[in-house]
Amino acid sequence: MDEVTVVVAHSERATLRVGDVFLKVDADQARIDAEVEAMSLAPVPTPEVLWRKPHVLAIAALPGRTVGRLGGPSTGSPAAWAAAGAAIRNLHDAPLPPRPGGAGRSVVALAAELDDECELLVRNGLLPADLVTRNRQVAEAALRPWTLAFTHGDLQIAHVFVDGDEVTGIIDWSEAGQGDALYDLATFTLGHEEHLGDVVAGYGTNVDLDVIRAWWSLRSLLVVRWLIEHGFDPFAPGCEVDVLRSRM
Repeated sequence: MDEVTVVVAHSERATLRVGDVFLKVDADQARIDAEVEAMSLAPVPTPEVLWRKPHVLAIAALPGRTVGRLGGPSTGSPAAWAAAGAAIRNLHDAPLPPRPGGAGRSVVALAAELDDECELLVRNGLLPADLVTRNRQVAEAALRPWTLAFTHGDLQIAHVFVDGDEVTGIIDWSEAGQGDALYDLATFTLGHEEHLGDVVAGYGTNVDLDVIRAWWSLRSLLVVRWLIEHGFDPFAPGCEVDVLRSRM
């Protein structure tokens, strides 16, 4: 009998694996519906949707393995990272989906959220004031106008699967929609700065590396408190707090 493996779980959603099937349980049915819609529109490999019922989405497992993981070594070759960059470019060049995504918040909303979060991080003693101040300064470069693109919105390294040097699929599309293309590139390379050049080479166009580095700081500042409150460890080696420290 296949065992049930808990891939990730917190108060908002959980993902379970049973054999070659992943079950995504989400308190917000709209996220499931948005994920299925985004996968149907994305011009990149995505998992097969097996069935969908209220609050549960069943998808087939993808071949291969992830390019790596945050806080761990890269398991993908430079060519695999470049192939991921090319796939991301195909996504960003696709016609815009109908709704804004996780990478599509306005500059005004982002700046307000960032300021509030920085204040809470310092007030609650979660991070030193100098670390927060420095990364808030770095993050400023991301707060600029951008051209809307079809973005994944949560393109963590663990969401991209490769087999050899070929991308076999991208998972977890619940935050997909219109947004800033450089947010996706930054999320994918977070904690793996050594592969940024490979990804940009595969992406195939000039990108503003300072903006990508700014998104590393911005994203990390915004998620540290949430991760702690939901049982994750942003202080683990190579994870979000180390990303913030690398900007000092």
